[in-house]
This record gives sequence, structure tokens and C-alpha cells, in this order.
Amino acid sequence: MTFDLVLAGARIGRRAGLVDIGIKHGQILAIEAELTSDAPREEACGCFVFGGFVDSHIHLDKACILDRCIICEGTLHEAVRESARAKAAFTVEDVYARAARVIEAAILHGTMALRTFVEIDPRAGFRSFEAIMAIKRDYAWAIDVQVCAFAQEGTTQEPQTLAMLAQALRHGADLIGGCPYTDPDPAAHIRDIFDLAEQHAVAIDFHLDFDLDPSGSNLPCVIAETRRRGYDGRVSIGHATKLSAMAPDDVRTIAGELAEAGIGVTVLPATDLFLLGRGHDRLVPRGIAPALLLSRAGVTTSAATNNILNPFTPFGDASLVRMANLLANTAHLSRDDDILAVFAMVSEAAGSLIGHPQGLDVGKAADIVLLDAADPVSVVREIRPAVAGWKRGRKTFSRPRPTLHRPEPL
Repeated sequence: MTFDLVLAGARIGRRAGLVDIGIKHGQILAIEAELTSDAPREEACGCFVFGGFVDSHIHLDKACILDRCIICEGTLHEAVRESARAKAAFTVEDVYARAARVIEAAILHGTMALRTFVEIDPRAGFRSFEAIMAIKRDYAWAIDVQVCAFAQEGTTQEPQTLAMLAQALRHGADLIGGCPYTDPDPAAHIRDIFDLAEQHAVAIDFHLDFDLDPSGSNLPCVIAETRRRGYDGRVSIGHATKLSAMAPDDVRTIAGELAEAGIGVTVLPATDLFLLGRGHDRLVPRGIAPALLLSRAGVTTSAATNNILNPFTPFGDASLVRMANLLANTAHLSRDDDILAVFAMVSEAAGSLIGHPQGLDVGKAADIVLLDAADPVSVVREIRPAVAGWKRGRKTFSRPRPTLHRPEPL
């Protein structure tokens, strides 16, 4: 068998022994203990390889704007207000530059695919959308980008947003997103977004239930609309932090309904920890949706970045390994099986949630990331770094493993 490249001496999953991966025309042709070939070889040196991370929820358009915003309260209301004020002055060039900074960091951390929300309304216009569509094209050599046309500030009080969202869908947006908690009429907002999705035959991703009040959830409305319209498997939600405040039996009931309706959930640890629970002067709640419970109930569950260096999250480096570690830590996880589930939430499960299957197998695209680790559990526990990546068999980045320079013996 002839190959364009052999990645030699790699570890896959948690199985014993090393394998070689043979790549030809951008596909994986063989995964065997030892491949004999005259093709160029790249040594994995016993490092762990997998199909790359998937960030199922990120906002590239409003990343890196801390210098333009004031954070006094650290609340969701303030973050929405300050971001709205800042985005009115965004230019295409400005959004592109900030998004490029983040997407290049994501690539270097081993992310192979992501879903980014792009705010489209009378303040943002189509400037951010134009910039992010250019990012999608310009970085396709290294990462697959889904663009979600997003109504951050509602629809019912600003109907012109609906026409703008429709225009974005006609011009290349992959799906539509809504934000019921910012709309005066959340149920009508949810119906508006479903109507547009049906008209354009696209999936939906909602920002939903983003507070710590167990009452007043919009999840029942989303579940009902999903069932009524036959949209099972095409709806996902982010945040859902109300679930962290509900009684366990209520959460299990909702989890079962979400699983039955095929609605995926993305938890967003960094943002939810930063914004929520500020009214408590002690025993501050974590406020993160119970990701492991949802996953065990059959809900497609992912963990993602959300925001970077803005009023929603004034931290971040686009590392999904760091996000997985944060989630595992704050969720009190310690068992290897639970850590493996969290690794899946930033890889295979996240890929499933956005409709972008991820994994290494013969016949699949040679999308491969090499991590300086022995297995996925050590990746999460130790926040192990990415070493190299290949997209469709072409090397896209490398980060040499660190070396200690010891003094010469006397």
C-alpha cells in the first residue's frame, strides 16, 4: 500500500500499544501496529492522537473587546448592554482581525471545527457577518467553521432583525440562533426562530435559561416546538443554567424530554461561573448545568468556550482542554469514566451536536491532532498541550514539545 504520509508510533484512545496511521489523498487508509512504506514518516513518539477538538459554541465577532467595555457589575445585563454599545462601532476589518486572533489560537490548541454565533441586528448590521464569512473561507485549510446567524437582543421588539436574519441565511449562514431571555416575549421569539429555520431548512441553536431561578424556564416551549414541527435532532441550546438550580427529580424529567426530542445541550463553564451567583456573599453557586447527568440521560452534551476577553468572559485562550479541565473540576469529577465523558464533550459529542462527526477511522478524512499525553484522561487532568495537527492530511500547525536544558555536570 502506498501513502502520502505515515504518522508512526501513535496512541489511540486508551488501548495498549502503538499504531501507525497511513494517509493518502487526505484520507486515512490504514491504522495498523506497523506499516511498511516508503512514504515520508512523522514520528508521534508515543503521543495520543485523535480527530481534533470541536468548539460547539463560540462568539468570534465580539471576542477581544475588553478595552472598549466597562465591567462594574459583572452581570449578564451589563455584558449584553456593553457589548451592544461596542458592536455599533464594529467594522469588517476590526471583526476580522479579532476573530483571526482567536481562531488561530484555537487551531494551535487542536480545534478542528467550531460553531460561531454572529450577531445580526440594526446595530451590528452585516459587518460582523461579512467578516466571519471571510474568516470561514480564509481558514478552511485548517478548521471547519459553522456560522450561526444570531439574534442576541430579541426579535419581537425589533422585527427588522427577522428580515436581516433571513438575508444572512440566504447568503451563506449555516443555521439560526435565538436568545429568548433578552426578548420581551420569549415564546414568540422562539416561534419566530423556528419559523425562519423551517423556511430555510436549517438547524437552530438557542441561548436559553441563563439565570439561577428554577422557575420560568423556556425549555418546555422549545421542546414543544421541536416536537410539533418535527425538528428532532436539529435543535441545540446553550447555557441552560436554570437546571443547576432545579430539584434533581425535575432535572431528570427534563433531561429525559430533551433526549427524546433530540435536543443537544452545550454547557459554558467559564462564562456561567463568571456571570452568575453574584448576589451571594457566601457559598456562591457554581451555576453550571449538570453536564454529566444530561449525558447519562442520553442528551448529546458538549462543553464549549462561549466568549473570550469581553464582558461576558474577561478571560480565555480558546483552549478546549482548559475548558474540559474547568468543567471536570467544578463538577467534582474524579473517576476515569467521568473524565472520559468530559473529553468527549469537547470532541466526539461536540461534533455530533453540531453535525460534524469527529473521530479517527479508516476511510475518514485525515483530520488528526497529536497531543503531548498518553491518553484522553491525562489530557483533561493535566491540561496537556497539542503538539501538531493535520487537516485532510496536510499539516496545519506544530508546537514542539518543551525541552529542559540541564546544566553540564561539573
